[in-house]
Amino acid sequence: MDVKELKSAFSKSGQIDSTANALQIIGVKIKWRGQVGSSKSICASCVADQSPGNHVFILEDKEQAAYFLNDLEGLNPNNSHILFYPASYRVPYELEKTDNANVVARAEVLEKISKGRNTWVVTYPKALFEKVPSQKSLIKSTLKVEVSKTYSIDFINETLLEEGFERVDFVYEPGQFSIRGGIIDVFSFSNDNPYRIEFFGDEVESIRTFDASTQLSINTHQYFNIIPNIQGEMIRQGNVSFFDFVGENVTVWASSVEQIKSQIDNEYKKAVKIYNAIETSVIPTIPAHLFLHPTDLKETFDAISMILSKQGT
Repeated sequence: MDVKELKSAFSKSGQIDSTANALQIIGVKIKWRGQVGSSKSICASCVADQSPGNHVFILEDKEQAAYFLNDLEGLNPNNSHILFYPASYRVPYELEKTDNANVVARAEVLEKISKGRNTWVVTYPKALFEKVPSQKSLIKSTLKVEVSKTYSIDFINETLLEEGFERVDFVYEPGQFSIRGGIIDVFSFSNDNPYRIEFFGDEVESIRTFDASTQLSINTHQYFNIIPNIQGEMIRQGNVSFFDFVGENVTVWASSVEQIKSQIDNEYKKAVKIYNAIETSVIPTIPAHLFLHPTDLKETFDAISMILSKQGT
């Protein structure tokens, strides 16, 4: 039996149809029981196929999230909207330990959601603990560049510097850009590879992604969006919880609400402790502005649709 046949067999279950129908009501709470192993990801995939909107799968930790992500991708090899949403750093207020690859992954998720696309987001409590820029802030800080349109190279240079990008000779990581004559290389925070913009005067002649190590072209594009560091200065312009960013058109899948709340509570207490111990002349941003408070999480879960899946009978 191949993957398509497996999903077809599961989709005929009455539980799948009843769940998909129930999800038409925003704020509904559904409890599943009896799922073990990969049956949870198979059933979830079948329901999500029938239920438009964003689906957020909250696993216990990063490792469990990675396993679940692998299952979903194996079941849906052609679905490009299955995304991983990780935490950007290990310790609150230690920005030097931020993982750029994780920031890129987070930015990609937010960009796709802001475009109104239906996404399947796999994540875990520590990742949700960090607040993000509002959709308004993200859209305001996003620079769209299109082929055949005219832009001032000086304007792009000033805009990128204002958004916290670093000008270098050659780009090799997110947050960098370079300008050489009529060529601008930009490594956006929502892409795995940098983009090269070639100008003819002030008109964009071509846009293509390229390999930063070999400088070889990968693909050509008609346009691309330059996304700044969503965990940098931008977050101070109006930060919200991940769920506020997504909005009400979302279904959350989880095993235990209490477990999520407990982890968020522990992370928040840790952030407050670190904040109170900081000794610097520059007062850092208070935890409530950067991180999700457990009380806010409860209010969020009360308002959105949720499927709680517990193993066993």
